[in-house]
Amino acid sequence: MNLAVIETGGKQYLISEGQKIKVEKLDVEQDGPVIFDKVLLVFDGKKTTLGKPLIKGASVEAKLVKTGRNRKVIVFRYHSKTRYRKKKGHRQYFTEVEISKISK
Repeated sequence: MNLAVIETGGKQYLISEGQKIKVEKLDVEQDGPVIFDKVLLVFDGKKTTLGKPLIKGASVEAKLVKTGRNRKVIVFRYHSKTRYRKKKGHRQYFTEVEISKISK
């Protein structure tokens, strides 16, 4: 079982091969591969390799599944006794990818 920790969009993800994850929106083509080169940790079943902070030469290949927008998040600001109310909605863009290969 291969595991890795990657960084993308300012967040870190623990991933394995065959897993689908939603990450921040990426600029990739529909049929093109997605390559994550910021790999922080790789575990191949026997040996763990840690980066300081990144592992040189390590990469994770994935394929694009879909892009879209998440559910709406309501942002409501309220001040009591002053009749101050603001209601806003936000839908974040995402890219869903399927991990195909972890290499170090």
